[in-house]
Amino acid sequence: MSDSNEHELLIKTPKQLIYAVVAAFVIPIFVIIMLAYYVSSSEKPAAGTNAFSEEAVAARLAPVGTIDFVDANAPKVLKTGDQVYAAACAACHTAGAAGAPKFGDQGQWSARLSKGFDTLWKNAVNGIGAMPAKGGNSSLDDIEVARAVAYMGKEVGADFKAPEPTAPAAETPAADAPAAEAAK
Repeated sequence: MSDSNEHELLIKTPKQLIYAVVAAFVIPIFVIIMLAYYVSSSEKPAAGTNAFSEEAVAARLAPVGTIDFVDANAPKVLKTGDQVYAAACAACHTAGAAGAPKFGDQGQWSARLSKGFDTLWKNAVNGIGAMPAKGGNSSLDDIEVARAVAYMGKEVGADFKAPEPTAPAAETPAADAPAAEAAK
């Protein structure tokens, strides 16, 4: 057999044993305390990010939506032509989507304007081609749609007059046709 030091212990004296035991307890405790201090100290965002800025935090905490409570018995306030255009018509007529004539483009509107206000209004109320009835906003009154048609027509040089409601109850294309004709 050979004489080797393979099986010798690293701790040879009681003093070394005490140092090893103390180090085995003190070093992990010291590491835990340093990690806790690092984690609980001030915010440490990554370089170049503003994820913890007041604006970014406020944006994340902002409500997703809102609810507007409306009195069902209150009289409806009718929108103007430009308000209806912005709410229902602009999505297609600004870009000319699905063959819609672009807002303010006289060349695209000229053939349509020659049909007259009543035809344009009825097509807008009932839908035509790819355009849904009332531009897809069924909550609009027919008088509001007429105002939007007049607004878009005026932008390309038509002399359409935005109609005013004649009676609060009757607001269908058939009932308002005389009022719309007079508004021409």
